[in-house]
Amino acid sequence: MSYQSVFRSGLFAGQTIVVTGGGSGIGRCAAHELASLGAHVVITGRKAEKLEKTAAEIVEDGGSVSTRAFDIRDEDAVRDAVKAILAERGRIDGLVNNAGGQYPMPLAMIGKKGWEAVVANNLTGGFLMAREVYTQWMRKNGGAIVNMIADMWGGMPGMGHSGAARAGMLNFTETAAIEWGVSGVRVNAVAPGYVASSGMDHYDANFAKEVIPKLSKIAPLQRMAEEAEVSSAIVFLLSEGAAFITGACIKIDGGSSLGAKAFPLLEHKNAKPYQGFHRAVRPKAVG
Repeated sequence: MSYQSVFRSGLFAGQTIVVTGGGSGIGRCAAHELASLGAHVVITGRKAEKLEKTAAEIVEDGGSVSTRAFDIRDEDAVRDAVKAILAERGRIDGLVNNAGGQYPMPLAMIGKKGWEAVVANNLTGGFLMAREVYTQWMRKNGGAIVNMIADMWGGMPGMGHSGAARAGMLNFTETAAIEWGVSGVRVNAVAPGYVASSGMDHYDANFAKEVIPKLSKIAPLQRMAEEAEVSSAIVFLLSEGAAFITGACIKIDGGSSLGAKAFPLLEHKNAKPYQGFHRAVRPKAVG
């Protein structure tokens, strides 16, 4: 069985696309879909073991992939990694700034170290990756960048460090779209709501028990997103079909960010999910 993408076969033939955090979750899914559409995918992350496992899956499915383990928060490591990818592949046509992470914590309990770690993961690292890909290749050759943010409109209580970083990434996206447009570089973002992804299994037991079961009820579509539904938006923004789209953000949240607090959301099961990822793994926290 192969990835059931809605996009045409060979869409990214001959292209090299870098996916940070490509060893698990949404990054793993996007890497699979991009490879199934003809791209050579370079998946990056901190743990080589995780990357190699995903790479083996992609090769088994007939895709082209390579891995590079480094920390996106380390400026020198990012610069060297991008240089090495270009030496090996000769080009970087697209960048999916997917890597990140956070943990639930009320603002009053977040220490400086924890705050800076989450901001580094979700904002600074993405900036460093985009800057190096731009200065080392895209400034002269063009390309497309897709940044990962989140449903942080109206605040992100319980994860204020992540909300601040994601909001910063949206502004960075808009600024880069303006400054780098002269080079033919498009910079966009995707903002998933709650996604049934492996990341949910990293939260503590109390959060998994008390909060996660309620998440499917806060969107008008009355469910969580599938990883493939986020990946398809990423693929579209990287594709030639989005050639005149830059500085935009696609919300993939089932309408949860619309803020219809005074309107009662009726329970239903009419919103059918798109489950194109043949290797998707349901998080234990979701069931």
